[in-house]
Amino acid sequence: MLNLVSVAGLFILMAIAWLFSPYKRRVNWRVIAWGLVFQALVAVFIFYVPVGGRVFLFVNHLVVKLLQSATAGSEFVFGLLALPPGTSNADGASSLGFILAFQGLPTIIFFSALMAILYYYGIMSRVIKAFAYLFTRLMRISGAESLCAASNIFVGAESAFTIRPHIKTMTRSELCTILTAGMSTVASNVLALYIFSLQNQFPTIAGHLISASFLSAPAALIMSKLVLPETGEPVTLGRTVEPVYEKEQSVFGAIINAANSGVRVILSIAALLIAVIGMVSLADLLLGLLGTQLNHLVGIEFDWSLKHLLGYLFYPLTVILGVPLPDAGTVAQIIGERVVLTEVASYQDLGKAIAGGVLTNPRSIVITAYALCGFAHLASVAIFVGAVSALAPSRTQDLAKLGFRALVAATLACLMTACIAGVFYSAQTGMVLQPAG
Repeated sequence: MLNLVSVAGLFILMAIAWLFSPYKRRVNWRVIAWGLVFQALVAVFIFYVPVGGRVFLFVNHLVVKLLQSATAGSEFVFGLLALPPGTSNADGASSLGFILAFQGLPTIIFFSALMAILYYYGIMSRVIKAFAYLFTRLMRISGAESLCAASNIFVGAESAFTIRPHIKTMTRSELCTILTAGMSTVASNVLALYIFSLQNQFPTIAGHLISASFLSAPAALIMSKLVLPETGEPVTLGRTVEPVYEKEQSVFGAIINAANSGVRVILSIAALLIAVIGMVSLADLLLGLLGTQLNHLVGIEFDWSLKHLLGYLFYPLTVILGVPLPDAGTVAQIIGERVVLTEVASYQDLGKAIAGGVLTNPRSIVITAYALCGFAHLASVAIFVGAVSALAPSRTQDLAKLGFRALVAATLACLMTACIAGVFYSAQTGMVLQPAG
């Protein structure tokens, strides 16, 4: 029954995106049709095809092993501070507990270096070009936006660099797609942080988040083209576009530069969390003072924190994802807080909810994990608008005007990815909370 609720949720979310459109009669039905087909094929392969399940578990096992390799360098540098919870080192010393700065964030450096190696040998570029070709041919969209959307399956804001020469001539709809794709997906190096944070409570989280990354790209294209349909004639419409890469001189140079980039990403994430969480705490303090007076006047008890207010706002959307009603309130708060606190804090809270027994239904946990797999929060608007504007300063004004619209599309795209997980979810897959033995 809940799977049917998720089916209805897909169409409700697309209808909401359409309501935001200023050109309601200019719907690209090929984007919607092929986007849904692509998502359905990926989900069926993962959840129902036996070989797909084995591939899923293999990928999950591989990523977990890679994380163990990543923590080896962290433990050498930071010692006990880097030991994951519940583990001990060769000398028998026990972990001091989970410390994000010394355990989760350093994995970004390792995965940045690993992706750099794959790019250096041309592996990632071939995979991205294959996805971009499919999007361009099947959906009848421009080659530039297809390439950017495909790149976002694996990388973050830097995906815009692959289409740098084309940004200045893009239509507003194409620009909206670039921003939406960036905010509705996550970078592979940051993905490692979420996996590290949840793997103890959710052993197959790696496989699910990787599948969510593949589902999010077509979801971004669907929602972007519904929120702002194409009204112009893209220069690269139907054309295959070659990605722009600056290849390193050697594989060691690629590793060094990627590691340095990883450090910058860590500092950005840490600074963002410190600033945003502090600001939200201040907002909660002010709301609490105001709310206390209002509660006293009206004679009710109501929690005026941003987390609870956003939870009420996202409650209807959470229900249509197919989340069981007993869990909908908790899940709505976790999904809602991502808008202001970033997905890092939301994944942390998801882990706490699982560990504390607040969320025990595997369906609720899986859907929430998929819904959070994206940079769809307020801080990302500034990050992506700023990053793309730096590549094409002449389009700064257009990008700034599209920021909020792209955030709406990205949020709906993340929820659409969760809906797809809800449609095809089956407890019999054996891939929810425990990996295959």
